[in-house]
Amino acid sequence: MMEQLLRNSFMFLSKNRMITKLAKKYGLKFGAARFVAGENIDSAIKVIKDLNQKGLDVTLDYLGEFIEDEQEANEMADHCIEAIETIAKQQLKSQLSLKLTSMGLDISDEVVLKNMRRILTAAKHHEVFVTIDMEDYSRCEKSLILFKQLKQEFNNVGTVLQAYLYRTGKDIEELKKFQPNLRLVKGAYKESSKVAFPEKKAVDKNFKQIIKAHILNGNFTAIATHDDAIIDYTKRLVKMHKIPNKQYEFQMLYGIRPEKQLELVKEGYSMRVYVPYGTDWYGYFMRRLAERPANVAFVLKGIFKK
Repeated sequence: MMEQLLRNSFMFLSKNRMITKLAKKYGLKFGAARFVAGENIDSAIKVIKDLNQKGLDVTLDYLGEFIEDEQEANEMADHCIEAIETIAKQQLKSQLSLKLTSMGLDISDEVVLKNMRRILTAAKHHEVFVTIDMEDYSRCEKSLILFKQLKQEFNNVGTVLQAYLYRTGKDIEELKKFQPNLRLVKGAYKESSKVAFPEKKAVDKNFKQIIKAHILNGNFTAIATHDDAIIDYTKRLVKMHKIPNKQYEFQMLYGIRPEKQLELVKEGYSMRVYVPYGTDWYGYFMRRLAERPANVAFVLKGIFKK
């Protein structure tokens, strides 16, 4: 019960705009640096190079939430294009991840599509793959509609589906004709039981079902999890059905279970690390604590070391 209380508290705090602005002002303190690779692209490059040297691939994300106008959305798109150009120039083994809200999803279709086309055109030129992160349920349908539209124009774009939503099994089937590259996750937002499984056991069961469905559809599958049970299930599944390594990969978050990440690489699996950076780190940080309240111990340890 205490764990659920902590989770709910962190999710509430993640949506607080005032605290977000304060966090931007005072920088990466009180443990956030464990999960965020600095506030600028130069800091992120150092982290990516270190991970690449260890055999880990990366997906880079310039953090940004609560975009309020078109100018801010355009600036976020500029940051993404800068990241793409840097990935290419530095010859990093990295993709790009982004949120549609940061590109103007809540402003208009015209703004978000304009920015996404700019980004995907640059990414195509530099041969960088782009994943559209999934956000809360209220934006899920719109995000998938836009993804389908962009997928018909660009091959270098994928998206994310969340196992805790009831609708996800159906989404897997509806997206099949697009031959999508999908990242499958449990889900990190607080949702109503009207739209999401309230119990972990049910979420885990659905997670396994959507992994199996998407892999057996023959499409690329990124299994984004820190859960040993899900990892072991995937290993058995790909072995049983003789799925080639190039059709799937494991993904984990920067700063969480780094030993397990290296273990998977040593076992011969493709392993990609989600590396966020930027000044707008607060919401992301709160969701990491909400996902796994045990992370609070790492944060407290970091504070008292200072």
